[in-house]
Amino acid sequence: MPKCHVCHSEGSLEELVDEIFEIDGKFYLVEQIPSLVCSHCGEEIFSRETTERIRVMLHSEAKPIKSISVDVFAYPPKSKAS
Repeated sequence: MPKCHVCHSEGSLEELVDEIFEIDGKFYLVEQIPSLVCSHCGEEIFSRETTERIRVMLHSEAKPIKSISVDVFAYPPKSKAS
């Protein structure tokens, strides 16, 4: 198993994960992506094959299986101390 590039742990679990990608200001949710997930910090690691399949899917004429609406919030800036 590969070392985690974030925490350098060697423990990981195979899981199916959901990931949001932003391309040209538009967001895309890809569900059920096979991934290794670091058992220490939770970092997701995708294989090169998986990454390429996602890239092709998002940059092709493929049609999504569904569309969803997402609420958007702006994180408020810190208020200045008086």
